[in-house]
Amino acid sequence: MPTLDGRTASTALTDTADTQLGRYAVKANPGDATKSGIYPLASPEEAFAARALLARSAERSLDVQYYIWHGDTSGYLLFEECWNAAERGVRVRLLLDDNNTSGLDEALAALDSHANIEVRLFNPFANRSMRMLGYLTDFGRLNRRMHNKSLTADTQATIVGGRNVGDEYFALGEGMVFADLDVIAVGHVARDVADAFDLYWNSDSAYPAGSIVGQASAGAIADLKAKFAATRSSPEAAHYLDALKRTRLIEALVADELGLEWAATHLVYDEPAKVLGDIPASDLLFTRMQQVLGDAQREIDLISPYFVPGEEGTKALSAYPGRGIKLRVLTNSLAATDVGAVHAGYAKRREELLRNGVHIYELKPDPLQDATQEKSDSKGSVGGSTGGASSGASLHAKTFSIDRSRAFVGSFNFDPRSYNLNTELGVVIDSPKLADSISATLDRDLAQSTYEVLLKDGGGLEWVERTDQGEVRYDKEPKTGFCKRFGVSFMSILPIEWLL
Repeated sequence: MPTLDGRTASTALTDTADTQLGRYAVKANPGDATKSGIYPLASPEEAFAARALLARSAERSLDVQYYIWHGDTSGYLLFEECWNAAERGVRVRLLLDDNNTSGLDEALAALDSHANIEVRLFNPFANRSMRMLGYLTDFGRLNRRMHNKSLTADTQATIVGGRNVGDEYFALGEGMVFADLDVIAVGHVARDVADAFDLYWNSDSAYPAGSIVGQASAGAIADLKAKFAATRSSPEAAHYLDALKRTRLIEALVADELGLEWAATHLVYDEPAKVLGDIPASDLLFTRMQQVLGDAQREIDLISPYFVPGEEGTKALSAYPGRGIKLRVLTNSLAATDVGAVHAGYAKRREELLRNGVHIYELKPDPLQDATQEKSDSKGSVGGSTGGASSGASLHAKTFSIDRSRAFVGSFNFDPRSYNLNTELGVVIDSPKLADSISATLDRDLAQSTYEVLLKDGGGLEWVERTDQGEVRYDKEPKTGFCKRFGVSFMSILPIEWLL
């Protein structure tokens, strides 16, 4: 790896109270500095528009941090928003985990060449053309990734949640579409997100892009602008551009017409040093999240696309029903998941959880059209409309609701990778309105959009699908073939749970 000598430290701009977003944050606050304004982004179209429009509203700074940023339609449209912000004089800092930047080196070099844009790559691969060699020679380091996702404008408003940047996260394309959840947050928590961004930006794992991908070639900027134009004029972009035209989200925000939920909001995140090795358990996001959430008294609704509780987590979750606390878990079915190995780690824990009274539901692989579809103005739904022309849906939201009074929204999956390997970020929100809306969505939609997993009287599992024509029961993972089920069964006996 190259040296970090000569890298310049920078921090979030705080003299932004006189910006449009700054004036709004002061005006809209109900007078309690501990509270932040929250607006859930359930609709994928609205989630894309919120990012683009927040970038357009930035006047001083734009700090962007993502685990995945694809070089597809949504990726280049948002790259262009960053470029345009820089052209207006906005300082743009773009921090991307390097695990998913394959094919983007020239674009990143061109972006980094702009006087007002600085790009850094987190935990990068030294070999750009054959990254798998990096895993062979430096697995211990490269296996740990920055899973955080945030976009912050003028240190006044931020978007955090489960979505990465890519067409599948914003309901465009023919492949899998992810049902997800983000929130816009205004107020003190936006400053907290900016402070967390600074820790990652100035950490020992954040490398200036130029030292990794090289300097931009003579024609790189012209090529990038040509790519912007081609993307903007493509048929695929029409879906996004139409969403931008229709969405008054930021305009409504600064006009105080968005209807933010003002609530005590706590940012929780892992220290960036987590990717360099062991850190104290007290510094882990999961520990901090438990401290802020407190002990549940009545019910827990846990939504996690990659649900691998492990031995200790299974024991902890199994204890809740014994204390009279109703626990519902929503995760992906085998037919809906995009990572079969993760399902293997989860499947071997199902029976123990069910025997102890945990209720388990698995999302169907069908597009979320009826039960889980929400219109673009929905509040608090998990996933919203899938839109586009997708061939299937997969759960990607990571959220918990505790006693219908507190909620978590962020990047944390209930799996060993999120516990121990990757860094994560999210917000705990003391909002009965938001927490109840998450649980109420499950109340309404679970019967139609999921399979309920139950123990059979004679032993083993069954999956119950509830339809307008009545119940359909399966004694095998629904809508899967033998080879897929066999592969998962085989992986479940391998000692790989710690990697999942």
